[in-house]
Amino acid sequence: MVDYSPALMTDMYEYTMLDAALRDGTANRRCVFEVYTRHLPAGRRYGVVAGSGRILDALERFHLDDEDLRFLTDRRIVGADTIHWLEDFRFSGTIRGYREGEMFFPNSPILQVEGTFGECTLLETLVLSILNYDSAVASAASRMVSAAKDRPCMDMGGRRTNEWAAVAAARAAVVGGFQGTANLLAAQLYGLKAIGTAAHCFTLVHDGEEDAFRSQIEALGRDTTLLVDTYNIEEAVRTAVRVAGPQLGGVRIDSGDLAALAQRVRNQLDALGATSTRITVTNDLDEYALAALQTAPVDSYGIGTQLVTGSGAPTCAMVYKLTERQGADGTMQPVAKKSKDKASIPGRKLAYRSYEYSLADGEHVVSGSERSLAAFAPQSDWRDLLVTYMDHGVADSTRQGHDAIVRAHEHRAKALEELPITAQSLMRGDPAIPTTVHLL
Repeated sequence: MVDYSPALMTDMYEYTMLDAALRDGTANRRCVFEVYTRHLPAGRRYGVVAGSGRILDALERFHLDDEDLRFLTDRRIVGADTIHWLEDFRFSGTIRGYREGEMFFPNSPILQVEGTFGECTLLETLVLSILNYDSAVASAASRMVSAAKDRPCMDMGGRRTNEWAAVAAARAAVVGGFQGTANLLAAQLYGLKAIGTAAHCFTLVHDGEEDAFRSQIEALGRDTTLLVDTYNIEEAVRTAVRVAGPQLGGVRIDSGDLAALAQRVRNQLDALGATSTRITVTNDLDEYALAALQTAPVDSYGIGTQLVTGSGAPTCAMVYKLTERQGADGTMQPVAKKSKDKASIPGRKLAYRSYEYSLADGEHVVSGSERSLAAFAPQSDWRDLLVTYMDHGVADSTRQGHDAIVRAHEHRAKALEELPITAQSLMRGDPAIPTTVHLL
């Protein structure tokens, strides 16, 4: 893996702001920054949080070595005093937010970063780049999983995006409900199920389709999946069953009218005695294509381009805004932008979801001073949505690694079931539940 510092995965102005703030004394002011989105992608009913665990992974390495510091010095990005401040820098603040796999809506306080202005401002670009992309992929994956019903979806998008984005996308896809990935680095890093057998070139390099099938079966066993649309699908299926026997694990179709072909292949396999052979389809699928395939005899899906591009919404438009800061008198003071169409809500936030008859009916964002929030008592049917990821620089390691991804995967399914059924509609509409902002 490329050796790099996450502390340089940032915009230059974060370091120039740090430099100026250190000079004027505001760098040490205690602050609260919040990540939220003003709106969901057009017509979407909900979003799925993903990437929080990756932020914790990045913060473990969020420091600058001598080469990085020389770069900042040589480019005259910051002055000598700031270089000295950065020499032993480690983020020492507190991070709270929605858990991975949780649903979010406009104005949901998805992540809260608390610490000094100097340390919090350095995290902006890294936090946004992770949450915006990972949540976009997880949100698209969730819609695809709903459309696929009980049929597993697998990530095959690595060749359709940046090589590092492919790894992030594989992780986010599993948070969003997918079952595995073709990306081996993602499988290694996060303990994900790896899938894959052979491409068309494997058939083409052999003298005949039968030779290719025999080679694959000898190498991978009868439970492998054979790609049957290189030449003639009907002939390929016949050859596959003749070579592997009725115990053939699966066939994959990657072109044509997938619903019609799947029906014909299913009937052919059954007629040949291969009644347990599974059918996988691929070929630029999105949630709408999956919905159209619901009545087809398909057992699983491989999804690429539309997954890693968020199925038309490759970002969640999340922003990272200062909502509270320490004043000259030492007390914490709510702050907010008043910019046209970009006004923010002052003060740190609490977040809850209310329920009626076991179904969510509202998102409640409560904003106010530290004292007023400490005294706030939510209603009995409100569920607290915020969890602690890091406490004064110490990360909650249970929110990192494979087990955290599994829990996020399971939580997404549960949280989606708790939303009104309209949340799973693919038609354009308003957010599944309204968000109410309570100012204390």
